Amino acid sequence: SKLNGISDSHLSLDYYKKTCPSVEGIVRKEMECACLSDPRNAALILRLHFHDCFVQGCDGSVLLDDTVTLKGEKNAPNNKNALKGFKIIDRIKNRIESECPGTVSCADILTIAARDAVLLVGGPYWDVPLGRKDSKKAGYELTDTNLPTADEGLISIISKFISQGLSVTDMVALSGAHTIGKARCVNFRNRIYGDFKMTSTSYINPISSSYLTKLKSLCPPIEINGSSDNNETSMDNITPNLFDNSYYHVLLKGEGLINSDQQLYSSFLGIQTKKIVEKYATNTIAFFEQFAESMVKMGNITNPETYVNGEVRKSCRFVNT
Repeated sequence: SKLNGISDSHLSLDYYKKTCPSVEGIVRKEMECACLSDPRNAALILRLHFHDCFVQGCDGSVLLDDTVTLKGEKNAPNNKNALKGFKIIDRIKNRIESECPGTVSCADILTIAARDAVLLVGGPYWDVPLGRKDSKKAGYELTDTNLPTADEGLISIISKFISQGLSVTDMVALSGAHTIGKARCVNFRNRIYGDFKMTSTSYINPISSSYLTKLKSLCPPIEINGSSDNNETSMDNITPNLFDNSYYHVLLKGEGLINSDQQLYSSFLGIQTKKIVEKYATNTIAFFEQFAESMVKMGNITNPETYVNGEVRKSCRFVNT
């Protein structure tokens, strides 16, 4: 099937039509419960999917726990303390296993769950191509090379997206996922004690100035025995629990929480990215359409090895024995 200009013969929209027709209904129901109990769960699942796809493709590798013989991705420096939401996936997996045992891969579950997460907090809907297999291996080292970080330069981040087959437009649209979710102090400390004052209007604008003061009280300049590193605050301080385009408004005001976000608009290298940020800030529909398209594209990054020797895991945390 031709999906989004990427031909991936393994994936199709009706992959489970005969073998597990209720799969999407089960995921939706569980995600509804998760997002009702805490809207933040939407962001956690979306981030999990992203961290999965950028390491070995969307193959469920991020879900594997460490074992004696397997070094998983959860404790890699870029993922440690950054990923949550695993129990939600466990819950969905258990429900699906009792309905259609040994049929639906964890990689597919995570992909559907990420789509529902976005939809349930006000974002766009898209059809999810299915048929991924779960990897028996994890990519501990690859988390370091493949995943963008908060203080990385714009060109470096763009190259990480391009090496995954994603464009600059995809990158700016997918960054819009930061309209939900939070960042930890360890990831915004350099920004608020660095060029936040230069990009924002905090020196003349009392509202912006008090926002910066609030951030600094949450995140002191010097770490004292690890106490504040994991303090969190919303990346979109306007509507933190709603999937909308206000993230881009935050960037226009120069108040992006982390360096990698604000650079999309403020970096002198970001001539192309700046235009896209402006477009999405004024046009929610354009942002939603591109976000949906880019999510399908990202979800189509597959791990070719899994079609040779992948599997459908019984538990998303462990390779089948």
